[in-house]
Amino acid sequence: MTVVISIVLILVALFMIVTVLLQSSEEGGISALSGQSGNSFLAKSKNKTLEAKLALGTKIAAAVFIVLSLLMLVIK
Repeated sequence: MTVVISIVLILVALFMIVTVLLQSSEEGGISALSGQSGNSFLAKSKNKTLEAKLALGTKIAAAVFIVLSLLMLVIK
């Protein structure tokens, strides 16, 4: 049982890392390297929905990570 929970915990941690890294910063540092400009209304709207999905994914992954960590603590 602990092996399965450990594997799921690692996968959730990796998912959380990816979702955090995919979120854009408020300064827009990495987007300047790619040459993308987000000045159009449609780009801003699309970016906000993507940001909202990434933020929600991060929150869910963090909650699952905490629950699994506490479960591992109780099992061991």
